[in-house]
Amino acid sequence: MPVPFVLASASPARKRLLAMAGIPVMVYPSDFDESQIQITDPGQLVQVLAEGKARSTMRDLFDRQAELPPGFFSTHPGLILGCDSVLAIHGEIHGKPKDPDEAIARWKMMRGNVGELFTGHAFLQPYTTEQGALMPYPPLVRTQVTQVYFADISDCQIEAYVATQEPMNCAGCFALEGRGGLFVEKLEGCHTNVIGLSLPLLRQMLAELGYDVTDFWA
Repeated sequence: MPVPFVLASASPARKRLLAMAGIPVMVYPSDFDESQIQITDPGQLVQVLAEGKARSTMRDLFDRQAELPPGFFSTHPGLILGCDSVLAIHGEIHGKPKDPDEAIARWKMMRGNVGELFTGHAFLQPYTTEQGALMPYPPLVRTQVTQVYFADISDCQIEAYVATQEPMNCAGCFALEGRGGLFVEKLEGCHTNVIGLSLPLLRQMLAELGYDVTDFWA
């Protein structure tokens, strides 16, 4: 029986990546308030946000245990994965654009430049005490970084791309697996990290937790 795996993210791209790797997940998006976190270091920021999302989902699921496989918090413990991504250019952190005007301005700054895409990954292993109290093991939190080289595209291309709405829901204002991939010259580092999570890092983290990635295959 595969180990129960909860993804604390509403990202379709992350779910697709895990499905392609043979890992079925239960999706329970987090309601974590990201605005309360004010950190200027991108690597630290994505770790704190990823862990915050995982913890928020864990607390929510503790009150909804009937929706989970039997023993998720006890005899057949599962894992909860939280992720968060940001793009940093010249030391400035960028998440999702708030509106099309910001997306256009962002792309005019990004074009011809190199950015760093940071994704934080946080695993929680929840369990309960004999008294029924929620008491997770210490979290495992890691960050993956990928260098993204953006093409020097025209104003017309930027406006046409933003008009598709694709950049509006993406950290960094582009989707590598979509139209945005046409405007990336090359990557240095893990390419799945740019899509939403690093599959190589995921495998390494599962090994640190004592699992083989094949334990999660359906």
